[in-house]
Amino acid sequence: MYGNTVAKPVYEPDHERVRRQRPQKKASSQVRRNRKQAMHMNAAYVIFLTVAAIAVLIICINYIRLQSTITEHSKSITAMQEELANLREENTTRENAVLDSVNLDEVRDRAQNDLGMVYATPDQIVTYEDPATDYVRQFENIPEDGMLAQSE
Repeated sequence: MYGNTVAKPVYEPDHERVRRQRPQKKASSQVRRNRKQAMHMNAAYVIFLTVAAIAVLIICINYIRLQSTITEHSKSITAMQEELANLREENTTRENAVLDSVNLDEVRDRAQNDLGMVYATPDQIVTYEDPATDYVRQFENIPEDGMLAQSE
């Protein structure tokens, strides 16, 4: 080419030429009916979609409400556990203070001197064997032989 400008090549396809090259296929009547039916929604389908959307919305709202309730209960449980730990610590502190304040020597001296209590003599002590437990709760008199009735 002569001159100072060069013509730019055409990059866009010629739509007329492409249309002529591609043979037009005619759609069958079944395909046309299906396309027409796909573009149309009947009332039953719209009602079904509406009911399904409302059901999903209700389920989501209930799920969020339950999650909120669980979170509240979890916070409440944590607060109660902290309160329980504080009460146990306070209880232990008070129990130790009470145990430290009791002097057993003073109790024994007062019992023996002021109240006239004495230790039991060996003939006053009755021993017996209870095979069931280590703890004794007396509801009746202890037998003379020291043995409780046992069932076989």
